[in-house]
Amino acid sequence: MQKKKIVIVGAGPGGLTAGMLLASRGFDVTVFEREDDVGGRNRSIKSEGYTFDTGPTFLMMQFILEEIFEMTNRKASDYIKIVKLDPMYRLKFDDFEFLPTNNKETMKKRIKSLFPGNENGLDKFHEKEKVRFEKMYPCLQLDYSYIYKFFHPNLLKALPYLSLGQSLFNNLGKYFNKEKLKLSFTFQSKYLGMSPWECPAAFTLIPYIEHTYGIYHVIGGLNQISQAMKRVIEEEGGKVVLNARVRELLIESNKTRGVVLENGEKVSADEVVVNADFAYAMANMVRDGVLKKYSIKNLKRKKYSCSTFMLYLGVDKKYDIPHHNIFFAKDYRSNIEDIFNRKKLSDDMSFYIQNACVSDSTLAPNGCSTIYVLVPVANMDSNIDWDKEKKVYRDKIINEIVRRTEMKDIENHIKFEKVITPDEWQDDYNIFFGATFNLAHGLFQMLYFRPHNKFEELDNLYIVGGGTHPGSGLPTIYESGRISSNMISKKYGVKYKNSSLKEKYGS
Repeated sequence: MQKKKIVIVGAGPGGLTAGMLLASRGFDVTVFEREDDVGGRNRSIKSEGYTFDTGPTFLMMQFILEEIFEMTNRKASDYIKIVKLDPMYRLKFDDFEFLPTNNKETMKKRIKSLFPGNENGLDKFHEKEKVRFEKMYPCLQLDYSYIYKFFHPNLLKALPYLSLGQSLFNNLGKYFNKEKLKLSFTFQSKYLGMSPWECPAAFTLIPYIEHTYGIYHVIGGLNQISQAMKRVIEEEGGKVVLNARVRELLIESNKTRGVVLENGEKVSADEVVVNADFAYAMANMVRDGVLKKYSIKNLKRKKYSCSTFMLYLGVDKKYDIPHHNIFFAKDYRSNIEDIFNRKKLSDDMSFYIQNACVSDSTLAPNGCSTIYVLVPVANMDSNIDWDKEKKVYRDKIINEIVRRTEMKDIENHIKFEKVITPDEWQDDYNIFFGATFNLAHGLFQMLYFRPHNKFEELDNLYIVGGGTHPGSGLPTIYESGRISSNMISKKYGVKYKNSSLKEKYGS
């Protein structure tokens, strides 16, 4: 029997996950990637001996990655080296700093030292959120491509644990009474591009996951995961074609028959998997008038995450600060309001710094460091003129780093610099509205209400990545690739191996 042909648009983490799973199951897989390297927002930036991750720097739920490799009869450890970080990160407020760890007893001591009387709330947090995680995690692994899945027993069991109508920040008030301690467990909402005062309480499972399983780094950068996945696809006989931009989907009578490349070449397929930014793909790869639910007009009505202003700095010096550092604005809530509601640049900013070379010397020349800076800002649904603001805002960030961190002399040590602004995320990286974390994750844009992995409006089309179910973040993007791969395999009666690691991790 002839192998079924799968074309995957985009070699981001979701597309590569789908590619390695489907190739290992005997499908004829071809991945088309418009750039000269794989990874999408997970690819590397390399120059002058410095290596940066473009986007994700936090690796959580490493067991999902291990499961994906195991489903292809491989071990992730044969392809990448993963190291655990402790402390997980440093949280720097205007008057003190906090070093969270997933060692529960040590964490309780640190809470007691900084927030006396709140330490026992950690036990309650773990007890209550463990139940939420156990109820909700199976829901994240479901596909919601059919209405009856909305009534799946797993989802019905989880409904009482969704804490409908509550925000992440308010939910943390059940465990802690100090605002800055609550913020220490809610800043993770930035992974979803949302305010902790608006992010649904159900996402308390993210800090729970961190505090239960820990935070990890991949030697060489998280981009090495994508390189490893490409290697698996090729080992299984699949093809990854670089510098091959897909211009549009080939559609006949609402069936996706393949893709049209930029050079006009038509490539037929039995099934197509799209790993481009969801809204961008629907607005640009499907001819106007074909889609109704996801027409350009309706796409613009959706709620999107914030964007980010990025600095990638190669410096000729080592800095004695942790791997991950989050610096909170003095008035954090006002800063959040500026980003999500007022849509303007804050004078009082929050920012994240990754100092990866403290854990990984392979990323820079000897004695040097890679300093990755992320500042959450409003997306392009704002009136910010980045042509005008880019240099001014870059200098302002450097001044804040000098004022608020140990890196007082950083300006004098910069040997390489790259900046990415929201309009560049939009125009150069093809991200709708420059919304770095894709569609927002409000109650009506999650689970069944998020774009389905088996696309609703076109047959033979599957969607993977942060813009579809289960959502943003590397672990959930891997899940989107797994869900779509499993659906395609079931369609053609192809049996596949389930992971045996779930019991080990209690997932």
